[in-house]
Amino acid sequence: MTDSDNTLDHTTTGGATAGDGSAHAAAPRGGPVREEDRAPMGLTIRVFIYLVGVHFIAAFLFLLFYLAGAK
Repeated sequence: MTDSDNTLDHTTTGGATAGDGSAHAAAPRGGPVREEDRAPMGLTIRVFIYLVGVHFIAAFLFLLFYLAGAK
């Protein structure tokens, strides 16, 4: 038995390794952003609206506690 018999095969389907820039590897930094790497615009807008709304509710609750504690 040799050392090559004991090594694991780190190849993916099609013989590409994980770090050779295959289709499943992450996009390089500074490279163009592909459309499938971005969230849909509707989801982005919805998350933004929810975040703003939650902050308004939190600010309102903070104001209520602040005013209630001022008496």
